[in-house]
Amino acid sequence: MTPDELADVFKALSNPARVEILTWLRDPDRHFAMYEPIADRQEFGVCVTHIQAKAGLAQSTTSAAMALLERAGLVRSRRVGKYRHYRRDEERIARFVATLGQEL
Repeated sequence: MTPDELADVFKALSNPARVEILTWLRDPDRHFAMYEPIADRQEFGVCVTHIQAKAGLAQSTTSAAMALLERAGLVRSRRVGKYRHYRRDEERIARFVATLGQEL
C-alpha cells in the first residue's frame, strides 16, 4: 500500500463509531440479527439503514462514515433496489494488516 492509501485507512479508523461498524460487518449475521435482511448479508452486505439504526447515528453521519470507509477501501458498497448495502473488503483489510507488519 502507498503512504497515501495507508493514511486514508488510518483516517477511516480514527473514529470509534467507524471502527465499531467495521467490527460489526465482520460478522453481519450475528451483529444485525435483529433486522430482517433485505438481501443476503454474506453476498450483498448490510443495508445502510440497519447500520444507521444499530449505530444510533444520524442518516448524514452514517452516510459520511460509510463513504469514508469505502474511500479507504475497507468496505464495498452495492445497491440492492433502493438500498445501499455494505460489506467488508477482507482482501484490502488483509493487505493493510500485512503492510503494517512490514512497513511500520
